[in-house]
Amino acid sequence: MEQPTPPPLTDQAPADPAATIDGMSATQPIGYWSGLVHAAVTRRLRDAMAGIDVTQPQYWVLNRVRHGPAAPTREEVAAQLTPLADGPHDIARVVDQLLHRGWLAAGDEGRLRLTDDGEAARVRLRELVTGIRAEVHRGIGDEEYVAALKVLRRMVANIEGPGAL
Repeated sequence: MEQPTPPPLTDQAPADPAATIDGMSATQPIGYWSGLVHAAVTRRLRDAMAGIDVTQPQYWVLNRVRHGPAAPTREEVAAQLTPLADGPHDIARVVDQLLHRGWLAAGDEGRLRLTDDGEAARVRLRELVTGIRAEVHRGIGDEEYVAALKVLRRMVANIEGPGAL
């Protein structure tokens, strides 16, 4: 059976931050634009969280402990969240911070659980993040958003293989 002929390659254009939405073309580099989105959203979240003396990794840990299938250990939390963190030791430090703050408690066999103060903080953060999400998604319908995610996931799979996600 004959393989289909791939479409002709399109030259990559240099990133053009001044391009209008109507002036955008498929030759714009995805790495530039996805990196810009990542940096802007992360900066917005972290700036808002800093205003209430919380970090994004602290929020990740509170959510993981609250929503995991079972009370996790420090090691399980670190294994799951370290790929998202800025460094290999960040999540273990965050667990220590949250234990010190009284937002986490370590129970039997080192299993972590949220305290009442920790759950209250997680709920406040959830409200903050929900507001920022609405800001980021303004003018973008769910269908359009899901289509963009599917495209990004396909690009990751094209580069790293189908098992990457």
